[in-house]
Amino acid sequence: MTVANGLQGVLESPQDVSFGRTFKPESALRNKWWFMSIGFAAVTWALAILALWSTAWLIGYFESWTAYERLWILEWLPTISIWIWIVHIVWLVPALAGILVYVRSIEYAVISESGEASPEIYVRKGIINITRKHVPFRTVTNIASRAGVFDRLFRIGTVEIQTAGYSGGVQPGNAEEKIEGIKAYQELTRFVLRELRKFRDPYALGTEVVAPRDEPAQRSDSTLDDEILLALRDIREILKTKL
Repeated sequence: MTVANGLQGVLESPQDVSFGRTFKPESALRNKWWFMSIGFAAVTWALAILALWSTAWLIGYFESWTAYERLWILEWLPTISIWIWIVHIVWLVPALAGILVYVRSIEYAVISESGEASPEIYVRKGIINITRKHVPFRTVTNIASRAGVFDRLFRIGTVEIQTAGYSGGVQPGNAEEKIEGIKAYQELTRFVLRELRKFRDPYALGTEVVAPRDEPAQRSDSTLDDEILLALRDIREILKTKL
């Protein structure tokens, strides 16, 4: 079974685009962002309560205020705690709903209807401003997989794609596009890497070691001049073996 056929069952969706089969991120991506949002609210609540407790303790330690004033702060802790959570709920509920809608809006495509690679990587994101990005394989300069602490907790990962043009204000070294929230992120990385090797040989990630190859000139990305020079070099080598 090829990598493409193995991924086809994982990255499959009834929705199609003109050049390939689309798939969506796992629901674990939504759960991860929900967990992080609720965790942020809980941490800020805990820090606020801790700050009030610390203030009451310092007052009692230095005895700059009376015991009554210290108890007054402690008596207000439950009320302050409730108000903190009310403020959190005001932004947390819309945020959780927005995450749900946003994750459902995401679409990816890397495999065509035939099960082979598409000519490009397709990413669709957005709720109000919808972005559809097409990244041709021939423009990709680097690809890497990443799984942070929360990703490993929810058993998902991200495939990061860099291109030569750094379009859209992307700085060198940052990912041009990301395929987030998928379980088969390592398999997808290997699949895309295999397709990239069809455009450049050798093609390697930064951690791979490849043998140097002599070329008649510094080769840019799929330019016509370089292709002609390489073809002439191959013809020269064939003629040498014949003679």
